[in-house]
Amino acid sequence: MKYRVGFCQFQPEFLAKEKNLEKIANMVNNAKADLLVFPELATSGYSFAHISEVAQIAEPFQKGLTSIVLKKAAWENKCSIVVGFAESDNDKFYNSSMLINPDGSSYLYRKIHLFYHEKKFFSPGDTGFKVYPAKHDVKIGMMVCFDWIFPESARTLMLNGAQIIAHPANLVLPWCQQAMLTRALENRVFTITSNRNGYENNQGVSNDFTGLSQITNAKGERLLQANQTEEFTGIIEIETEDADNKSITEFNNLITDRREEFYHS
Repeated sequence: MKYRVGFCQFQPEFLAKEKNLEKIANMVNNAKADLLVFPELATSGYSFAHISEVAQIAEPFQKGLTSIVLKKAAWENKCSIVVGFAESDNDKFYNSSMLINPDGSSYLYRKIHLFYHEKKFFSPGDTGFKVYPAKHDVKIGMMVCFDWIFPESARTLMLNGAQIIAHPANLVLPWCQQAMLTRALENRVFTITSNRNGYENNQGVSNDFTGLSQITNAKGERLLQANQTEEFTGIIEIETEDADNKSITEFNNLITDRREEFYHS
């Protein structure tokens, strides 16, 4: 099935949730896509200095402003949306992403592998690596930023049936974009890494984000990439069934050749 997928690379304004959501909704309105992926913590910015800042912008899944605004945008544009946000639940904060579909259904992922100072503010995710239906029942798996460095993240999503891995990110290290080619190849899935761009400084906590958002195919080839500094919406058409073919040669298959009895420490 032909499926229009894309990323929206942009620079969120720190702690300006309403302004960032307005910008995100406008990008959805102008995109004409089946699936759009936005960066990690796209509604809030990233460089927290105090837990009070996280508390200021964190919100519940489904009943929060992000869900309300983007459910409307998804329905109006017949587009599935994946977006990173700061989640609050039972006095805990999570670095989360949500998948929102045109039919109003929505699904949650909480970041499993927290990076650096995130451990000061967020609880480790507890949702696991599950796969959910997006528009036209395309199978979407979510992971967030630093999850990329653990091969088990993408592998678990593949084994659970993911055709596309949606990967919101706020990348500051230089290796992820290249590594995601391998994640796509070793799992025969499409990947969409939606990174933010720009420099952010809050009370001495500073980050320089790498941009270079990209889409890869199931052969580990880069189909589309933004540059390091621009705000850019990149959209390309893919054939989702390419991710269902796990054959490597006539005699080799990515799934049936696995020998799990030897995969232990």
